[in-house]
Amino acid sequence: MRIRDILRNKGTAVATVRPDATVRELLAMLAEHNIGAVVVSTDGRTIIGIVSERDVVRRMSVRGAALLDVPVSEIMTGDVRTCGPDDKVDGLRAIMTEHRIRHLPVVEDGVLSGIVSIGDVVKSAIEELETERQHLVGYIQTAQT
Repeated sequence: MRIRDILRNKGTAVATVRPDATVRELLAMLAEHNIGAVVVSTDGRTIIGIVSERDVVRRMSVRGAALLDVPVSEIMTGDVRTCGPDDKVDGLRAIMTEHRIRHLPVVEDGVLSGIVSIGDVVKSAIEELETERQHLVGYIQTAQT
């Protein structure tokens, strides 16, 4: 299975936040969309960074409530790993596990075209296993008749 297949099922919408937005605004966006990470972008097409709930929690423990008024650019991850729509899900699963990444933006022709989470990757693995199980059960039932 490829990343394109995941995006076909879940859609290509990506929540983005401007780098000058405050952490308070970021948290409102995360809550509103019920998501764990947002791509940082000035135009919704190019990636400047990514910021997650984990980024907020880690910095909040050091800076306290004052963190809510700082710009997202101060807490975002600037070195963003991405994937392409034709990448295989198995390879992505390995990258996400090895680097402890929960969200990967999808880039096609240099433009942000989706995002996949570890949950999307796990769901696709379960779906593949279920399809394989159904084929095996069908094969066994056919062989017994």
